[in-house]
Amino acid sequence: MNLLIKSATIIDSSSPYHKQQKDILIKNGIITQISNSIKNTDNFKEINLENLYVSQGWFDSSVCFGEPGFEERETIENGLKTAAKSGFTAVAVNPNTNPVADNNSTIEFIKNKGNGFATTLYPIGSLTKHADGKDITELYDMQNSGAIAFGDYNKPICDANLLKIGLLYAQNFDGLIISFPQNKSIAGEGLVNEEVNSTKIGLKGIPAMAEEIHIARDLFILEYTGGRLHIPTISTEKSVQLIKEAKKKGLKVTCSVAAHNLVLTDDEIKDFNANTKVLPPLRTLKDTKALIKGLNEGIIDAITSDHNPLDIEHKKVEYKNAKFGTIGLESLFGALNKNIDLEILIEGLTTKPKTVFNIEYYSIKEGEKANLTLFNPNFESIFTEKDILSTSKNAIFLNKKMKGKVYGIISNKKIILN
Repeated sequence: MNLLIKSATIIDSSSPYHKQQKDILIKNGIITQISNSIKNTDNFKEINLENLYVSQGWFDSSVCFGEPGFEERETIENGLKTAAKSGFTAVAVNPNTNPVADNNSTIEFIKNKGNGFATTLYPIGSLTKHADGKDITELYDMQNSGAIAFGDYNKPICDANLLKIGLLYAQNFDGLIISFPQNKSIAGEGLVNEEVNSTKIGLKGIPAMAEEIHIARDLFILEYTGGRLHIPTISTEKSVQLIKEAKKKGLKVTCSVAAHNLVLTDDEIKDFNANTKVLPPLRTLKDTKALIKGLNEGIIDAITSDHNPLDIEHKKVEYKNAKFGTIGLESLFGALNKNIDLEILIEGLTTKPKTVFNIEYYSIKEGEKANLTLFNPNFESIFTEKDILSTSKNAIFLNKKMKGKVYGIISNKKIILN
C-alpha cells in the first residue's frame, strides 16, 4: 500500500510532529517520510481532504457484534466495516454471543472470522462458563487462542470469591480481569437511574450506590490479591473518586466510560424512547461533569462506544420490556468532540486503552507502521438514520447534533474512506 497524505494536522502526543501540519508518505504500509511538503514523484494515491487531521488508529474496548448466534443483530463482517468507517482500527469484541465465548474454540472462531479486514478484531473471553457467574473458564487457554481480557459482558461477578480466584490465577500470565460494576440485589429490577426523573415518570430506578458498592468491593479484593482489574463503563461521580483513591494506593486498576454516559443525562428518558435504556443507565449532569473531569485528570483510562446492536424486536417495545443497549461506533467521535478537548479524546481512544489491553500502538513517525485515523474535527451535522452503518438501528444519539466527521482509516495495509 503506497499513499501520500497532504496537509494533515497530526494529533499524537507520542509523535515529534504533534499538532503540526505535515505531508505523510507511506510506502508498503510504512511511514517513510513526514515533512512540510512532499512531491508525489512516484504517482502514489493522494489523499487531500478539507481540514484533515490524523491521529493514531482508534481502539474501542467494548463492542458487541452478535456473531456467532445473533447474526440478525450484527455480523462480524459488517461490524468491522462499520468500525472502520467510524474511525476504529481495532476493536475488542465482547463474549455475549450464542454460544458464549467461554472456550478457546469459540475465541478462535471469532478471531478467524475477523481476519483480513482493515480493523483488527480482539476477542474478550467470558470469565465464567456460559457467563452464568458460577464456574471460572479456562482463561489461560483462551489467552493462548487470542483473548485479550476476561469478563462477563454487562453481568456483575456476584461471587466475591470467584473474582478473588480469577485475579489470583490470571497473574500467572498477566491476564486482565473485567468486572462489570453493579450490585445485583441493589439494582433489582431497575430500568433507569434512580433520581427525580425516574420518580416523575414512574420507572423503577437503579441507584448510583449499586455501582459504587460493587466497585468498592472489587477494589478491596484487588488490594488483597494483586493482579490487573479493569472496571468497564463507570457512570457516577463517586465511582471516579473510588478509582482515583485506588490508583493513588498503587493498585493496578483501570476503567472506561461509555460515550453516552459522558454527554447525556437521564433527562433523555422522559419520552420513553427505548434507545435511551442503557446499562449503566444515563445519570445526572453532576455525574457527567465528574466523568469528564475524571477523563481530563487521567483517572479514566478509556473511552468506549459500548456498541451493542439489538434488533427491532428487542428495542421497539415497551420500555420495561426493551433490552439494555445502544449502538455507538458511528456516533462516538461527533458526539464527544463537542464536549471534550480533542487531545484528551484522542488519548482516550488510542495509547491509553491500548496500553490497558496490551495492544501494540504505532506513533506517527518515520519508520512506523501506518495505523491511522483520518478526521475533520470542525464539521457540523445532525446524526440521522442514513448515518447508521450497523444492521441494527438502536442509536441513542439519533437526531442529535454532531461536531466532527470521520474520513476513514489506514490500517493493515488497507485504506477505508467514507
